[in-house]
Amino acid sequence: MGVLEYIKRENPEGRKDLFDKTEGEHIYDKAKEAGIYPYFHKLTTGQDTVVEMEGRETIMIGSNNYLGLTSHPEVIKAGVEALEKYGSGCSGSRFLNGTLDIHVKLEQELANFLHKEAVMTFSTGFQSNLGIISAIVGRNDYILCDKENHASIYDGCKLSYGKMIRYNHSDMQDLERKMQTVPKESGILIVTDGVFSMSGEICKLPEIVKLANKYNARVMVDDAHGLGVLGKHGRGTAEHFNLENQVDIIMGTFSKSLASLGGYMAASQKVIDFVKHSSRPYIFSASITPASVACALQALKILEREPERVQALANISNYMREGLKKLGVKIIDSTTPIIPIYTYDDEKAFMACKMLLERGVYVNPVITPATPPGMALLRTSYTATHTKDQMDRAMKEIKAVLDELGIN
Repeated sequence: MGVLEYIKRENPEGRKDLFDKTEGEHIYDKAKEAGIYPYFHKLTTGQDTVVEMEGRETIMIGSNNYLGLTSHPEVIKAGVEALEKYGSGCSGSRFLNGTLDIHVKLEQELANFLHKEAVMTFSTGFQSNLGIISAIVGRNDYILCDKENHASIYDGCKLSYGKMIRYNHSDMQDLERKMQTVPKESGILIVTDGVFSMSGEICKLPEIVKLANKYNARVMVDDAHGLGVLGKHGRGTAEHFNLENQVDIIMGTFSKSLASLGGYMAASQKVIDFVKHSSRPYIFSASITPASVACALQALKILEREPERVQALANISNYMREGLKKLGVKIIDSTTPIIPIYTYDDEKAFMACKMLLERGVYVNPVITPATPPGMALLRTSYTATHTKDQMDRAMKEIKAVLDELGIN
């Protein structure tokens, strides 16, 4: 036995072992035994509309590469040049020795693009929600959180000293009922996904803003799946609803439309300055690597230069959505590039993923507890550079697999 292997200790006192939870059979063990384990597939090419995965050419309809910029030559060149100029990392936090001139440039450019006074960047999107919520919500404050918000929002709420109250998904009556219970001496932050990552639904931002004005609350939108997707210029959910001056905090990521890694917060200068000097996930984390910053900055420039990519994304997503409907495939209907397809049963979701991968199509399984029991699904998502021929092939294989499994 190696020194780092799991050691089963003698336990004469009958004391509970921390590792007991790792024993027994878990759903991932059962999936591996059945040969339908759907996670950690190896790619041997870069992220694109077609990739090489597990040794076969595969149409990728399971990524968040919404604008197709991860393989753009300008983005790759920018990353290489930054690596050569600044090295591989910053060796410290933004707060101390880890601020490069390109960090500041990215923040300024993104603030201008989003029509906000200021932007600050975090090392990941997940860390952004941790750092924003934990800093801005104090001990006597309340967070009103949509039940289907991203896990990073929930963890940000846990990290704060405030009290979280969940409201039913996109239920504005329930949101108002919950807001009425908050003491008047407490601050309120309403936080919602702009585009919900599993369903592709868009939040009811106009109604949320109306309630925020009524109850003197602040609004934060997680636009990880909104930037580059919604709005005429791709500025996201707030632009989509023409409410850019009504959203107090916009959070987003660089790992999706901007083809890189990291996250950001856009808000007023005062709010940004406060979070910069009080957010522990920000202060005590190393800053984004130079190559990642340069790639995100170049991707942003391309988005500003080529806003037609946003429409191309909508067009190819609509083409796939309408094609699936014509084939009788049951989907969660939306207007975004996220198109979930029901399998209902968890095991069938795993099996469908395996069968599709064998036929050269990659999709993501979403099972309990990420969905209600009996509502497992395949999460498919699309890229502005997908072709109709690729979509025709993908929907043909999806229909065939669902039919073989007796779904729909």
